[in-house]
Amino acid sequence: MNYHFIAIGGSAMHNLAIALHKKGDQVSGSDDEIFEPSRSRLEKHGLLPKQLGWFPDKIGNSLDAIVLGMHAKADNPELLKAKQMGITIYSYPEFLYNQTQNKTRVVVGGSHGKTTTTAMIMHVLQENHRKFDYMVGAQLEGFETMVNFSDDADIAVFEGDEYLTSPIDLRPKFHLYKPHIGLITGIAWDHINVFPTFKNYVSQFALFADQIEHGGTLIYFGQDTELQKIAARKKQDIETIAYQTHPYRVKDGNTLLETLQGEVALQIFGEHNLQNISGAYHVCKKLGITDNEFYRAISSFKGASKRLQLLAQSKNLTVFLDFAHSPSKLKATIDAVKNQFPDKKLVACMELHTYSSLNKDFLEQYKSSMEKADAAMVFYSHHAIELKRLEPIDSKMITEAFEKKGLVVFDDAEIFKKELFFMEFQNSILLWLSSGNFEGLNLTEMAKQLVEKNS
Repeated sequence: MNYHFIAIGGSAMHNLAIALHKKGDQVSGSDDEIFEPSRSRLEKHGLLPKQLGWFPDKIGNSLDAIVLGMHAKADNPELLKAKQMGITIYSYPEFLYNQTQNKTRVVVGGSHGKTTTTAMIMHVLQENHRKFDYMVGAQLEGFETMVNFSDDADIAVFEGDEYLTSPIDLRPKFHLYKPHIGLITGIAWDHINVFPTFKNYVSQFALFADQIEHGGTLIYFGQDTELQKIAARKKQDIETIAYQTHPYRVKDGNTLLETLQGEVALQIFGEHNLQNISGAYHVCKKLGITDNEFYRAISSFKGASKRLQLLAQSKNLTVFLDFAHSPSKLKATIDAVKNQFPDKKLVACMELHTYSSLNKDFLEQYKSSMEKADAAMVFYSHHAIELKRLEPIDSKMITEAFEKKGLVVFDDAEIFKKELFFMEFQNSILLWLSSGNFEGLNLTEMAKQLVEKNS
């Protein structure tokens, strides 16, 4: 098949392009900006466009289909040419569904934990030599790409994102996958720019549950009141399974699962991860994985990129990076680290980066989210606010919204960086929390330098 990608440089899009190229399909693409690591990875596989920009001449009769990324605009000249010529146009999620129509589809949705839970399921299946297609929103150890298709797999495991499908299809992505097994980890309001009310946001998950195929299964976190309501109104022929936090104990800074087979040592920690493990367990059980197979495999799971990722460590300082940016994710991650290392000083640095987090009307949702941090910092960029065309915010608004005693707010990345290097870290944890990169700071290199300075 011959595919052309409009907005090939996106995180998900470039991974799909590489996966199809490796499968033997012919792939071309365009974009008006391509950043690392997409650029180097596309170049490695000979898929990097020769010029940045949009070129309608690339759209011709030899193409079997267009794959349209969310980064493109509705008036994109290549898109308009494809429409004019009547070429089949797939959004990213439409393409994934099209490739897996005859497979058992597992889709993991939720406001938090969906990447990690999807990664856990993939890890367990891989460790038990089960073939499967997949799509996940982070780079995982043992998987070259974030998406993959094959002709001989009968299972497809997808992370179900509730964000919009494409510039010409404003449905949430996870409404298009029609799972046989659907898992929802929890609901906490996010994406205020798309879902202006909590009620509207919750309704997207109810619609996702309605899309589960006849005879399928809905697996959900049983302590979430909104999910309880959704489960109560599910279709008659849909099985529901509620899960809780997996029984565990913490000993000498290590988390041990309590199972019927005995204790199982983990390489990850945090109550949310214990909930994610329970959800992944029930999915894997539906796919024929035994308890012994599951616990043997999960003991070697190291987590997904930017999900409590260990960047550097010495006897005085440990540095973690986490994707947490929404209020619920922020609080859960800080609480998890403090509970795991109660005797260490926790310094938490959070970046307001998303449309929701930089929205002055949403800031109040962050109240008490950093309460367990011993020292708390918040960074935001005026440039990011301008790019997102949002109303200005200031440090006073942020301080009042978070209601965290001693909170320090920064709007200059270099000053923020200097402040961290002025600090003395003894018996401390430094936790960076963001879906961005603190306006271009090299966090990995900074972590190494800070650990060396405080060793």
